[in-house]
This record gives sequence, C-alpha cells and structure tokens, in this order.
Amino acid sequence: MVMDLERLSVVALVENFPEQGLRRGQVGTIVETLTAGVYEVEFSDENGSTYASLALHGDQLMPLHYKPGHQAA
Repeated sequence: MVMDLERLSVVALVENFPEQGLRRGQVGTIVETLTAGVYEVEFSDENGSTYASLALHGDQLMPLHYKPGHQAA
C-alpha cells in the first residue's frame, strides 16, 4: 500500500535497515518528496544533529499522530 505523506510528517520505520544502523520503530521526519511514494527521511538525535538520511518508500514508513483523529462527543 502506497501512502501519500506530507513534508515534515513524523514517521517511524516498519523494517530494519542494519546497514545504516536503523531499527524498526526508529522515528524520523520527511524532509522531501522525491517522487510519488518516495520520501527523503531524516533521522536526528535529541540535539537535532542528523545521524542518517534515507530515501524510503511509503510502505516502509508508518505515520505517527500526536492528536486524536476525532473528538469524543
């Protein structure tokens, strides 16, 4: 399933990338849409220093949400 994600969306990896030292669940930010369904994702430490940047397909990512999608009545 190809997702349409937006620039600056916060995402998590759904698979491991051992060559880059990245694990499933690691959190990154989409910094650019490269082509339909392919995104440049940046991974940064708590100080804001980038330690990895990868081109990833939408199906390798899970969008994270910080507020509910609906409000309770």
